[in-house]
Amino acid sequence: MRSLFTLLAGIVTLWSPIWAVAQTQGLSGPSSVAADLMPGDGLTDPQFRSDFPRNVAPQWFAWKDGLAEQGVKFNFDYLSLGQWSDASVGAGEAGGGIARIYGSWQATDRGSLTFKVENRHSYGSVAPQFLGLDGGALSITGTAFNDNGTMLTNLFWTQRAANGAWTLQFGHLDVTDFVDLYGAVSPYSGFQNLAFNTNPTINTPNQGLGIAGGLRLSDNFYMVGSLADADADPTSPDFDVFDNGNLFKSLEIGYTSGMDRIYFDNVHITLWHADGSAALGRAEDWGGAFSAAWFVNNKWLPFVRAGVSQGTAALYKKSVSAGVAYYGRNTDAAGFGLNWAEAAESSAGQITAEAFYRFSISPGLQITPSIQVISNPLLPGATDDVITLFGLRTRLVF
Repeated sequence: MRSLFTLLAGIVTLWSPIWAVAQTQGLSGPSSVAADLMPGDGLTDPQFRSDFPRNVAPQWFAWKDGLAEQGVKFNFDYLSLGQWSDASVGAGEAGGGIARIYGSWQATDRGSLTFKVENRHSYGSVAPQFLGLDGGALSITGTAFNDNGTMLTNLFWTQRAANGAWTLQFGHLDVTDFVDLYGAVSPYSGFQNLAFNTNPTINTPNQGLGIAGGLRLSDNFYMVGSLADADADPTSPDFDVFDNGNLFKSLEIGYTSGMDRIYFDNVHITLWHADGSAALGRAEDWGGAFSAAWFVNNKWLPFVRAGVSQGTAALYKKSVSAGVAYYGRNTDAAGFGLNWAEAAESSAGQITAEAFYRFSISPGLQITPSIQVISNPLLPGATDDVITLFGLRTRLVF
């Protein structure tokens, strides 16, 4: 325990001048509470087809607007995902939902509290996150849409420098909010397959106790790092990390056109390490990732991402993804991605393609059909050379 406190003290001393990436966004990526509280993916002048559900509950939203003026912002939302597969084995279909309440309290000019509680549930025997695995593919086809139940996924304090040069976050963190980001990373509004979310070669832990932050090194360069509980269980939050000392660590160095466009115009390298756990049967794991994405004319977001890992805990030991996302009128969004991946126990390559189109009906209603095609499924039980999945995701915000 003493060694852990010594390590934390050293990290804070060394990194306290290097925490943060954006004067307005801090460490908040596209899947974070800060992003979900903003309409239109944080893009300027978002346009929508309607004002639903504000137009059917004006008093509710007027009350929320009044709280926002006092520094308290929050949303209730519900996300639903249905998927259908043509795999010869497995259930062939999956459905699930996520009910969330999340928000932030701007307690001081430079300090804020962020929270998120959610319930993740399946509608049947298989949750969408596992439909690819159920059909014989080594693929997470419905990221975040599992059946974990009620979870505490955020409860942390953010402290920022007056000039936006650094930010520190500590508390109950979700490291996927800031590790290896790009503009289409969110499973709630972008791609659904893990191959195009947080790099699948990174053994990111579940949400739990941690400390993270970054430094604006110059107008264009930044650094981000984190320490988090490698054994975290958001369904039963605790302080066990102070006893077992098992940690996930990450360090990222990147370049951006401006700190207000940190996850739109971004090239970075991420290094990470996760301690093993004898109790959980998890091996020590480490690796590196590269990501390059650049927003062209505020519409097109081409990206190239790759990663390698040494160990068995991450989904893949090698992965390369490329594709493009599109942000159109009415704040619609679309994306196409292609991934090649290799598992730890195999030298064969699995190829995954995903395409989606997100209809942003209003700030509170999004509908996203998608298709995924997985070639050469890697699991031993696979009987198909190619598996195709169709999906339909909705999000309703109050």
